[in-house]
Amino acid sequence: MKGHVRQRGGTWVFVLDLGRGSGGKRRQKWQGGFRTRKDAERELTRVLHELNTGAYVEPSKFTVSEYLGQWLEHYAKTNVAPKTAERYAEIVKVHLAPALGGHPLARLQPLHIQTYYSQALQSGRRDGQGGLSAQTVLHHHRVLREALRQAVKWQLLARNPADAVEPPRPRRHETRTLDEEATARLLEAVKGGRLYLPVLLAATTGMRRGEILALRWQDVDLRAGTLAVRQSMEQTREGCRFKQPKTQKSRRVIALPPLAVEGLRRHKAEQAKQKLLLGPGYQDNGLVCAQPDGQPWSPGALTNAFRYVVRRAGYPGIRFHDLRHGHASQLLRAGIHPKVVSERLGHSTVGITLDTYSHVLPGLQEEAARRIDTALRAASQKIRQS
Repeated sequence: MKGHVRQRGGTWVFVLDLGRGSGGKRRQKWQGGFRTRKDAERELTRVLHELNTGAYVEPSKFTVSEYLGQWLEHYAKTNVAPKTAERYAEIVKVHLAPALGGHPLARLQPLHIQTYYSQALQSGRRDGQGGLSAQTVLHHHRVLREALRQAVKWQLLARNPADAVEPPRPRRHETRTLDEEATARLLEAVKGGRLYLPVLLAATTGMRRGEILALRWQDVDLRAGTLAVRQSMEQTREGCRFKQPKTQKSRRVIALPPLAVEGLRRHKAEQAKQKLLLGPGYQDNGLVCAQPDGQPWSPGALTNAFRYVVRRAGYPGIRFHDLRHGHASQLLRAGIHPKVVSERLGHSTVGITLDTYSHVLPGLQEEAARRIDTALRAASQKIRQS
């Protein structure tokens, strides 16, 4: 393979000499738009190397915006959960397409992406009131990198330009947790209402909101004092749907404390009375936490009800998910092994548990030091007395 560089108009191009076709006609391939001769020579060298090694991918005529639309339609819709696909589509529509969509896909460079991240951090908010958070821009990076990774698989790109970009590093924020006293006060505040059982389950099992709302009575064994997490609920623009748990480890059996068993027994009896009262008007879906008529209770409605109650109870800013964090932190402080805590939470690895709740560990380290000190002093005293 041969090639040369020439100037054309106000820019530089390179021409690849592909030899002669079957009819003896000379075949050439042009690629232009380079600002300097050196840029064109550098790209020509790269393309010649890829042609000689078999790694060359024909440049796509897609723009980045056109490609991202194809990726959302033919990949995201069928490979991720509907709620996740909605979030991807919003990020593409509101942020990635306006900032990067005009570039030809084959000419998208790491510098284009890096420049977008810098601008987004400074002035990326839709209301014009400043920049996006580092965590938000990092999420944009993950979506873009995943989309471009698929472009490489589809042989539209030879390499992923997002791999050469440094995304922002968000500051690590300590997870907000409730201690035992605050949890007990919150349970008292919701006692007697519809929120009591969801709050009780979150505080005593660490279950996620969607897992609680999808829990069925057939998955609860009150005699054994256990429940099985086999499905979850998510809310999309099209409504609520049941789905598989977040990960394989999320499918788990959780041992229930007596407090939760007692609460479930009372709730089951009250639900049976409600069924009799409504008769045919009760839609029995077998759900533990449902609306008064048996229909599924949407995650958004639960969150709104919880936010209202905790504000009145004097705990503004507490999220329903913080009950899960509180459960994990309380167990770790009580000396429960992190592996057991990880299994109750349904984390894919114990490392996630340790990273998430590292702020609890300093106290555990001090307790470990105290215990080893006590044990060694006792052993030394026993040796001296013998």
